[in-house]
This record gives sequence, structure tokens and C-alpha cells, in this order.
Amino acid sequence: MSRMHEWRFKAVAVGVVAVVALAGCAQSTKPQGKASNGVTLVKKGVLTACTHLPYEPFQFTQNGKIVGFEVDLGDLIAKDLGVKQKVIDTPWEGIVTGEDFNSGQCDIAYGGATITDERAKVVDFSKPYVDVKQAVLVKKDSGIDGLDKLRGKKLGAQSDTTGKIYASKHAKQYGYTIVDFEDYGLLTTAVRTGQVTASIADSGVLQYYVKQHPDTKIGAMYETGEQLGFMSKKGDNPMHDEVDKVLDKAKQDGTFDTLYKKWFGVAPVKN
Repeated sequence: MSRMHEWRFKAVAVGVVAVVALAGCAQSTKPQGKASNGVTLVKKGVLTACTHLPYEPFQFTQNGKIVGFEVDLGDLIAKDLGVKQKVIDTPWEGIVTGEDFNSGQCDIAYGGATITDERAKVVDFSKPYVDVKQAVLVKKDSGIDGLDKLRGKKLGAQSDTTGKIYASKHAKQYGYTIVDFEDYGLLTTAVRTGQVTASIADSGVLQYYVKQHPDTKIGAMYETGEQLGFMSKKGDNPMHDEVDKVLDKAKQDGTFDTLYKKWFGVAPVKN
């Protein structure tokens, strides 16, 4: 080897080492940590869960703390992984589009999320863990017992939800106007303030709501075959199997039904 060739070889070698070193630095900046069962978390020692508040009783803030049915289920998953759960409030759109997972914000997500083919293209869903119907919230003395009684009136629906999809499908048939709400809290309050005549949402949350607000009632419920699931990042992700395992165990040992009755006051809906 001539000295010129030797110099070139050393230069290339140095360059390769530099690239490897930079790659190592880039990887080390990612806030990841290993938990048990082969699951990698976005933050060491923490199961980070994304949701959109409030959605009582699935998740909401009570006495300065985020609590609820799905929060309790998330705690079961965290316990199985040997870590603590941290819940992050983030816009619903970022969750169901998969963006929050792709940007490394969360390990799991929930929010009374109905499993749909469209959503399943961008996020992975757990096995279905509860069945729901679509329900219509009205004032107690309204006399309204169905969407067919809303002709010429306003129906509230939350953006990016199956309630909004169902309402849109029947809007022309029943002649109502849909008023879009970004927030579930505003959606339900709008009925009590008269901003809309009725609002549509999942049966579980509205059944809970009317117990807290006796001036309202469920005017009607519709069988839609919907099922809820936890979400995780799309792809070959061990978190998917971990969530399924914990939910299966909770259903088998009775923990799931106990938690459901704790928050909803009734047994889970069976379609």
C-alpha cells in the first residue's frame, strides 16, 4: 500500500467512526426506556397515556387529579409493566390520526375510542373491551324520544367521533342541523343551556351524565354495534399484546366488571 493509499484509508476509517458516533448520539436523545415484557416506553419508568379531557366517567379531572374508568384500566397495565402511569391531555384529532404515537408523545391512548376501519389504518387497537350504543341527550321535559323529533332543530355532536358520523348519516332524513363541538363538556352543557335541542354521544358517558344532572335524560338509544378499544402505535408493537393480556386478565378475574360498576353504576352494555 502506498502512503497516499494509506492516508485515504485512514480518512475513510475516521469518517466511518464519526458517522457511527453521530448516529449513537442521535439515538441517545430519544427518551425511551425498557419495561418488562419486551415493551419499550417513550419515557423510562413511566407508561405515558394520551387522552382528551373531559370524558366522564372514562377520564376527567377530580380534585386536581385525572381519574376515571379507563385511567384505572391504564393503571393495571402500568402495574403489570412495573411502572407508573402518567396521563397527558391532548387534542383528540392527534390521537386518532396516530400523530401522537408517531411523534413519540405516548405509549397508549384512550378516550372511549370506538374501533373503526378508518382509525385502524393509523393506530393499533386492543381487543374490544366494552360495547356501546349511540344515545341522544335531551332536557327532561323536552318530549323528544328520537332523532325523528328533531326536524328543524339543532343536534350537537363532538368532532371526530362516531356520534358525529351517525348524526351526519341521518341528518338529511330527519332534517336537523348538526352543531359541531370540539369538547364533550361543551357538547353536554349546550343541551342544558338551550344552545342545541339535543346532543349525541356514546351511551356510557351520557348515562353517567344524566345521573349527575337530573334535569336531563336519555331520549333515545341506537344499536350501532360499536366496541371500544385502547390504542397504541401502528405496527409490530409489543404494547398491543401487553394491553390485550392485561384486559383479558381483568375480565377473567372480575376486576373489569368491578371497575365498570364503580364508575358507571351498572353492568357493562352487551350488544
